[in-house]
Amino acid sequence: MAKRPKQPRPPMGSGGGMMKQLQQLQEQLAATQESLADETVTATAGGGVISATVTGDQQLRAIELDPAILEDADVEMLQDLILLAVNGALDKSRELAAERLGPLAGGLPF
Repeated sequence: MAKRPKQPRPPMGSGGGMMKQLQQLQEQLAATQESLADETVTATAGGGVISATVTGDQQLRAIELDPAILEDADVEMLQDLILLAVNGALDKSRELAAERLGPLAGGLPF
């Protein structure tokens, strides 16, 4: 039976550096997530008659309607436009989060 070659062991005490890096990364992630909660993105639908505003942590903050859209009172169209605006804002919010958090994930020491 063939013997496996021994894997080199890291020097004693080298794990502390990695733990410190992980702790710093965790702190950076928490700070970035906190700042995302304060940032907002907005998407519009229907040529700007409806807008939805979402935070960087995907919380819907506002829906604004141009009063002119209510004159036609087409409920189905209004519902569709609201969905488009909200989903567009959520997409932008996810993109913002990926942009902010992506570089931090690249710093993982694994």
